[in-house]
Amino acid sequence: DKFDNCPDDPGTEELKGCPEKVIEEIEKQLSFNAENIYFATGKATIQAVSFKNLDNILDILNEYPNIRLKIEGHTDNTGSRELNLKLSEDRAFSVMNYFTDRGIPASRFQANGYGPDRPVATNETSDGRAKNRRTEIHLIQE
Repeated sequence: DKFDNCPDDPGTEELKGCPEKVIEEIEKQLSFNAENIYFATGKATIQAVSFKNLDNILDILNEYPNIRLKIEGHTDNTGSRELNLKLSEDRAFSVMNYFTDRGIPASRFQANGYGPDRPVATNETSDGRAKNRRTEIHLIQE
């Protein structure tokens, strides 16, 4: 039906019509491609090296027209918290706009910036700060 995220695959109601292996594969692809989204330093401008990965996600959105995505922007703790919150939100919206500019409805996305509030590594080293400057994209499973 129109609420089925995987109309060509048999699945359960709990997974919005998708089999668990399809959901796991989509999440894996989203994660891999999101890890390779890069921005200009201190800006929300997406670097061209990221376009292939964004296009891979666009392919997923087109293949599964009912899925929705949460786009999260994260930063390290360099600079003020307020600046980092704004930058992370602007970056999340830049990613969303990449998709909406290519015909995907904005209603299929939630975009949020978390600034330095959800680090995945220490901010005490340059390597840790680099890991904290990231975009995450996840399926919204309602």
